[in-house]
Amino acid sequence: MVRIFLRAVAVRAVNGLLATATAWGLLLASQSVLAQRANETAVAPGVQQAITKGVEGWLQGRFKVDGVRRTPMPGVYEVRIGTDLIYVDEKAGFAIVEGQMIDLRTSKNLTAARVEEISVIDFAKLPMELALKTVIGNGSRQIAVFEDPYCSFCRRFRNTLMSLENVTIYTFFYPILRPESTTVSRNAWCAKDRQAAWDDWMLSGKEPAAASPQCDFPKDKILALGRSLNVQATPMSFVSSGKRLQGAVSKEAVEAALAGR
Repeated sequence: MVRIFLRAVAVRAVNGLLATATAWGLLLASQSVLAQRANETAVAPGVQQAITKGVEGWLQGRFKVDGVRRTPMPGVYEVRIGTDLIYVDEKAGFAIVEGQMIDLRTSKNLTAARVEEISVIDFAKLPMELALKTVIGNGSRQIAVFEDPYCSFCRRFRNTLMSLENVTIYTFFYPILRPESTTVSRNAWCAKDRQAAWDDWMLSGKEPAAASPQCDFPKDKILALGRSLNVQATPMSFVSSGKRLQGAVSKEAVEAALAGR
């Protein structure tokens, strides 16, 4: 949502920004500086205040700045809004929106690395009582996934997850795509065999039986959890290290994340 709003504001309110962003993009491609130490990312209070005020004003009060820090490029600051990043000068007079900062010495995408860093969660704090627990083999590895029952990519990813060995899968029924998503999620959650009901639907298209009116599906708690973790699309998963995996990634990618790579 933040990213969509940033695009809209950028197109509507700062047409002249494109020329500046292009010039800065050329500067990114022409300069390479050594990565600074962690303590050098700190920003002077006056600069942080000016940047925060300028960016929040540009965003018309719709979103708050969550953090400001220096980047390896002199005079350019990172502004974090949730898990989105933009780059500004110290007076927040100009911004690069949806730009990628690259270290040309190492070919490392600094923006992608930073987004991955700020997307990490505290896996141990997930309320697993709100999830379907599936244990395969000895269950020694852990992964949590948010799935919508009408998400075709979730169904593909479900097959990938079920092909893993020695893993515990925590599935949060996350009904965000259509009204029927809530109905199917509730029916599966309230089924006598929750595991079979969900897998029958996701893997075979067999709809679960209607739930009794007395059964409570914790939809609001699960949706609130997803929003707090910035889960805006499904499938979205997290391994025990807290690393986020977005989309129906390959089995190889899941295995690498579970192994801490």
